[in-house]
Amino acid sequence: MRTALCGTLLALAACDSARRPPTAQQAARPAAASAETSAQPATPPPAAARATPAPTTTRLPAPPRLVALGDLHGDFEATRQALRLAGAIDPQDRWIGKDLVVVQTGDQLDRGDGERKILELLERLQTEARAAGGALHVLNGNHELMNAAGDLRYVTAGGFLDFADVPGVDLADPRAARLPEPMRARWLAFAPGGPWARKLAEHPVVLVVGETVFTHGGLLPQHVRRGLDTINDEVQRWLRGDGEISPEILQDDDSPVWVRRYCLEPKPADCDVLRETLAAVPAKRLVVGHTVHKEGVMSACDGAVWCIDVGMAAYYGGHPEALEIVGDKVTVLREP
Repeated sequence: MRTALCGTLLALAACDSARRPPTAQQAARPAAASAETSAQPATPPPAAARATPAPTTTRLPAPPRLVALGDLHGDFEATRQALRLAGAIDPQDRWIGKDLVVVQTGDQLDRGDGERKILELLERLQTEARAAGGALHVLNGNHELMNAAGDLRYVTAGGFLDFADVPGVDLADPRAARLPEPMRARWLAFAPGGPWARKLAEHPVVLVVGETVFTHGGLLPQHVRRGLDTINDEVQRWLRGDGEISPEILQDDDSPVWVRRYCLEPKPADCDVLRETLAAVPAKRLVVGHTVHKEGVMSACDGAVWCIDVGMAAYYGGHPEALEIVGDKVTVLREP
């Protein structure tokens, strides 16, 4: 069934895993087959039907031990391996990290069939971690925002099937009427105000833990001037279906979920910008995903930035790694 579905979706450019990642301008646009429908503003469900999530705190104190994980992209087994490498879970996927704090820097979605299992695992572990005195923080990356904006080009056949039966999705919703039938449930689940979009609305775009700031792509001085809380609030309200999102956040090349400035051989001028940014936060270091380094976690600007997307998902053929921060000591965790 998945082969047949993928054949259908391939004609819609939704199963083409060999294509280059979208440009920031493309990210705000849905796949060609769904452009007309996806471009329409999403009508949120009535306010009475929406539960207001607890606000996400942007700044948190430093824990005794902090571990960061990069992009997961629908690979459930790689996600489990990374969490075990961090010391967060046992072989039965139960939280054993005690007061450990884990930050996952976004891009749980797209490129793999295990997205729903990943989201459900992370949601459960957040509850278990809190009960044990620790925490698991999950950030939104560009692929989460792309799905909410209707860009489904990087969804696999399995990714459509796994969201075909989401409670709270009305397949008769006229917003999806012009989409091919196999794509409708997925699109409605992640469209602003949809059930999975409201879950994503509980995740921040930027998070400061102790002296480390986390985001998916990168952080620039203008983001700090705009306000980290302001950025988080705008994205979260949009995902809940309660407001608009600015192009500067959703699609701009310098968006916190899109910018690659510090992870592609940064020049001295880039490091100067980074130091200005960190001074304004304030923080000692920035940890980001988004830019793949299959050779392993990369550091630049004298340790001021750590690029932790190691392409661990099967799509990239990488291997799980994690970044551990204990006080001022930063350590890359790898399988022996």
